[in-house]
Amino acid sequence: MAVLDILRSEDDETQGGAARVFTFFRDKLLSGELKAGDRLLAERELALALGVSRPVLREALRSLAMLGLLDIRHGRGAFVRAADASVLGQALTLCLAPEPNILDDVLQARIAIECQAIRLACERASERDLQALAGMLDTLVDSLHDPEKGGQADYAFHLAIVRASDSSALMKIYEAISPLLMRSHVERRRDTFREPAITSHLVDAHRAVFLSLVQRDPDAAESRLRQHFKIGDELRRKNLFTNYQSPASN
Repeated sequence: MAVLDILRSEDDETQGGAARVFTFFRDKLLSGELKAGDRLLAERELALALGVSRPVLREALRSLAMLGLLDIRHGRGAFVRAADASVLGQALTLCLAPEPNILDDVLQARIAIECQAIRLACERASERDLQALAGMLDTLVDSLHDPEKGGQADYAFHLAIVRASDSSALMKIYEAISPLLMRSHVERRRDTFREPAITSHLVDAHRAVFLSLVQRDPDAAESRLRQHFKIGDELRRKNLFTNYQSPASN
């Protein structure tokens, strides 16, 4: 039984018991009482402490293991693992995927994350970070006419901005939605890579954002990033309208 199955169970005992296990685990991590590498109490002791049955506890622990948060070792117990954003990202993607217009919605989340990240990056980015961004900018320019490689290069450039912020929280959130972000980048490139106005904007906008980072000007960097999102979206919408506009009828 997976995490969502437990939480949606009609069995009040299972649902309430699983929630207690998840709450216990979350609170212990937040308080620092549990950290990566620590072993949980033995199953019998933990079940008694939380007031849940051992079957409910086992299912909850298996669900946490599926999320990459626990390592269950046969005969040794359950151990806390360092969170793997890619595993959490898969779970989050499954939750979000059925939502209508999810790529547009994720874009709004991306804007919020990147605009804060770029301000931090202006303060915290190392020379290695800036060199990495310069290389990714070159790759982005070289792949303008290949939607697959171009989309991947675009994603990599923006991911590098978030990484340069040196914020673990922003990075993990961004990585958690990375499957949706990558899909968004590639799909947008497929729709627009043959349009000179859009490809020209991509080069100019990314270069301007990069130069603002090099100059360590957070206000200019955020402004240019927001302008990039706004103009890029307007150009894509204009392109779609032109491509799908029906001929005037007589």
